[in-house]
Amino acid sequence: MQGERHLVLKGRKRLVTLLVGSALVAGAGFMPSSPASAEPDIQTVQARVDRLYREAEQASERYNDARLQLQSLRRDLDLLQADQGRQDQRLSVVRRQVQDSIIRQYEGQDLAAMSRVVVSDDPSRFLSQLSTMSAYNDMQDQLFDDYNTELQSLKIRSDATAKRAAQVAGIEKQLASDKASIDKKLSEAKALLGELQAKQRQEILSRGSEIRTAPVPASGRAGAAVAYAMAQVGKSYVYGAAGPSAFDCSGLTMMAWAQAGVSLPHSSSAQYSSGPHIAESDLQPGDLVFYYSPISHVGMYIGNGMIVNAENPSAGVRVTSLHMMPYVGAVRPG
Repeated sequence: MQGERHLVLKGRKRLVTLLVGSALVAGAGFMPSSPASAEPDIQTVQARVDRLYREAEQASERYNDARLQLQSLRRDLDLLQADQGRQDQRLSVVRRQVQDSIIRQYEGQDLAAMSRVVVSDDPSRFLSQLSTMSAYNDMQDQLFDDYNTELQSLKIRSDATAKRAAQVAGIEKQLASDKASIDKKLSEAKALLGELQAKQRQEILSRGSEIRTAPVPASGRAGAAVAYAMAQVGKSYVYGAAGPSAFDCSGLTMMAWAQAGVSLPHSSSAQYSSGPHIAESDLQPGDLVFYYSPISHVGMYIGNGMIVNAENPSAGVRVTSLHMMPYVGAVRPG
């Protein structure tokens, strides 16, 4: 009997132990694995901010490209409108000649009725009316044929240019919408930056600012460009800006080389096609250096493996290393 009682008590202890253990294990499943409001990780925030800045700059440079296209199309439209004006004047002269001829041919008849026939202001309808008149064959039919052909050619060109201008305007509208969306994301990223400790936040915003070496001396036009760009260090980065108090990347290089009398487009991708390409081993102060694929950022080489560039809204215009970003190539303006 004593042996049986001992076995029962032992079994009960084992059962209690198992039940308690199971309860602990089950309870552990409800315990939070991390604090409810974990501090944001600096690497995560930095990666997100960098990505948002890249997206914003890509949109800004695409907008700059579209704006250049629109300027070119508007110049084409001005030329077409001038051509159309000259042709309208020519038509007016021919119209008077035709009507005078009709009057002479139908002299003594109902001229009031004849004047009502040729009244359309539309060039095509005007020609159509003339073609139904017996007097048309006696007139300058070759002149009208030539004019009609040229008029149709101008119309085709005008329609094509207007269509293209509408397409670019649509692109600009879409880019503006994209930019607004990215600005919202940037605001969210800045809010997230604000949650970091001041020291961590400063670490993100001051990346690359440890470079303090002076640029290599440059002379001539390159010297003027470098001097201007370096004088802007510390100014703000604003998308689409080209000075005097703020710049985007291509706005800074455009204005810097303008001081040397060299005209550059306000677009990093367009600037990449503005001069001869230079090998990295041959870089000289003043050369433009380009980043990312497709190209969406440009800076200016100042020597000693450094560049000056309008980097992003947090960094502004500053000096950093040549390979701080994914390097693509270089161009020598002028």
